[in-house]
Amino acid sequence: MSQSFFDDLEEYVVLATGADRATANRLVHTIVENLNEPVDDYVRRRHRELQDCGYKNSKIWEFLRAELATRPLAPPRFSERQLRRIVYG
Repeated sequence: MSQSFFDDLEEYVVLATGADRATANRLVHTIVENLNEPVDDYVRRRHRELQDCGYKNSKIWEFLRAELATRPLAPPRFSERQLRRIVYG
């Protein structure tokens, strides 16, 4: 992505929220990084986060399938088995 893309988004965040430039810059870069995170990395990261919150795998797989379906560029629907293979190999 070009620097002008980031600059335009940053400007929009500043105007829309009144945030300072440094905050807008961090926000834009955090969002873009999150949207560019590979699906396998996302699944592994969220699995760890949900385990740390005390959720059991049966509930985690439900959460992950629902979350993946709402991503802007949603991947194909994963079965529980496919998610387990991503996490555990």
